[in-house]
Amino acid sequence: MAAATIDIDARLLRDWPLPVPGSAADKEDRGSTLVVAGGGETPGAALLAAHAALRAGAGKLAVATGASVARGLALALAEARVIALPESDAGGLAADGLAKIEARLAKVDAVLVGPGLQDAAATRAFSRRLLKRTTRAAIVLDALAMDVVIDIRRFERPPLLTPHAGEMAHLTGFAREEILADPERHAREAALRWNAVVALKGPTTMLATPDGDCWRHTSQQPGLGTSGSGDVLAGIVVGLAARGAPLAQAAAWAIALHAHAGAALAVRRGPVGYLASELAAEVAALMAQLAH
Repeated sequence: MAAATIDIDARLLRDWPLPVPGSAADKEDRGSTLVVAGGGETPGAALLAAHAALRAGAGKLAVATGASVARGLALALAEARVIALPESDAGGLAADGLAKIEARLAKVDAVLVGPGLQDAAATRAFSRRLLKRTTRAAIVLDALAMDVVIDIRRFERPPLLTPHAGEMAHLTGFAREEILADPERHAREAALRWNAVVALKGPTTMLATPDGDCWRHTSQQPGLGTSGSGDVLAGIVVGLAARGAPLAQAAAWAIALHAHAGAALAVRRGPVGYLASELAAEVAALMAQLAH
C-alpha cells in the first residue's frame, strides 16, 4: 500500500530542517556544486541555475558550459569557476568533453545537468557518460538531460528528475492531458519504474521517491510560468543538495522556496511580469523565514 501523500507546507518544512552550517563553516563545509548547463542560444539558463544554487547556500560552484559561451558566462558569473567544453556541430556538449570535468565529478557534492543545453542527441550521450562516472555526488537531471532515462530505463543510484507534464509525456509515452489529470499517479509510477526521485512540476507539483513516499505542493502563481523559471528551481535543488540535504528534501524545500519567491515578487511587481532572474534573490531570506 502506497504511503499517504503529504502536503509541502510551512509545518512540514519547520519539522524537516535543512542542514545548517556551523558558525565557523567555510565554503568547503557548505558543499561543492557542478552545474552543466547553457549553450550558444541559451547561456542564460546556466546563469540562472548557478545564481540559484549559490542563493540556496552552496559553498563552491563550478559551471561547465559550451566553449562558445564560456568566456561571457565567466564574466557574468564572478562567483564561479567556468569550464569550457567542446561542442557538437548542433551546439550541444560533445560527449568526449567529459574528460575535462571527470576529476571534478569525483569531488563535488551535487551535480545539475541540463538547463539550456542544446542538441538532444548530444545531451543524451553526454548525460549517459556522466552518470556512469558520477558515483558520489547527488545528481539532478533537468530539461534535455532527462532524455537519458529513455536509454537507461532504470537508474542504479536514484537521481532527481524535474519534468513538467509535457516532458513527462515525452519520457513516458502517456498523453500530456492524461498526466495532468492524475499527476500523483504518474509521478509515483515513474519514480518506481526509473528508481528516481521525480518532481512532476505544475500548478500542483508532485514529488515522489522510489520508496513510495510522495509529497504535494499547490501554488497559484501564474508569474512563475515564465522563461527560465525551471532553471532557477533546478538550481535551488542542487544548491540544497550540495549542503547535504537528501534529494527528496532538497526538492521539497526548493519547490516551496520557488513558489514563495514568486508570491513575494507578485506582491511587489504584480502577478505576472516579474523575471526568473529575480527569483533567486528572494531565496536566502525565505529559507530563514520558513525554518521558523
